[in-house]
Amino acid sequence: MEIQHPHRGSPYRPPRRSPSWAELLGALEDGFASQGIPRDACLPLRWGRETELTISAVQALDPLLKEGRSGTYRRGFIPQPVVRFTGQRTASGELRDGFLTSFVNVSCVQPIDSIDEYGAILDAWLSVISQLGFHARHISIYGRLAVWQRRQVKGITLRFRHLDLTLGDIVLLWNADNPQCMAVDLGTSLERLAWARTLRSWNELVFGPLAGAASPSALDTIRTATLLLGNGIMPAARGAGGVTRRVIGTLAPESTRLGVSAAVRSAHQYWTTIVALPVPWPAVATCMEQEVTRR
Repeated sequence: MEIQHPHRGSPYRPPRRSPSWAELLGALEDGFASQGIPRDACLPLRWGRETELTISAVQALDPLLKEGRSGTYRRGFIPQPVVRFTGQRTASGELRDGFLTSFVNVSCVQPIDSIDEYGAILDAWLSVISQLGFHARHISIYGRLAVWQRRQVKGITLRFRHLDLTLGDIVLLWNADNPQCMAVDLGTSLERLAWARTLRSWNELVFGPLAGAASPSALDTIRTATLLLGNGIMPAARGAGGVTRRVIGTLAPESTRLGVSAAVRSAHQYWTTIVALPVPWPAVATCMEQEVTRR
């Protein structure tokens, strides 16, 4: 199926001014609140259940969807920092534009009592992004109505795009053994949302003035390692710390001979816009440099 606006051919003109990350996040929070969907706290980055790290805000619904219980860890609007290694890459191994190893999973995760609420949350989302400068005429929703199943959970996934850029998806989910335990997971990324809104260069949007100072892969690695170390997930042989060691291990020593302080400070500032990091940036930079030297 595909849902499109009847006047979808009109051109898109980006707003003249690009908001800061804090302003964009605040606009999302206000937009969801106006639809009766409050912001909830982020999940811890160290997950340690089925995945070592939090890879999606939908994990907040695990008690409902996987265990058939009425409770959830979180619900509502969640701007969730996540780490994933599934981003699309070029033939040479570089991440394609629009993909990062770590990003902010902008999500609305809600238990629901009927399928009508699924459509209501999609309608609320269109209202939220309209307040960011998007228009419904440039948004399309598409997908298959075939039901998929992953272990205890069944679902139907529809995706939404702005012009030709897929932004994210809205998923109807239920417990396979207890279909009355239903929920909606609507998700995109803060970075991709800003990219679609501004139509700026991807690397300049994400890395700012540092975009030309190092390779995108090195900057992506430092950004991800800053999130991990900033959350106190120190390099280790296994577990979540093993992920940190794996990430830093992709940094070529020659790319850090002048240190990583500037890139760490920039990434740390970005992540603290979303959620407080218990480890300050100087300690993050020191640990990262020591780990590179250790190799």
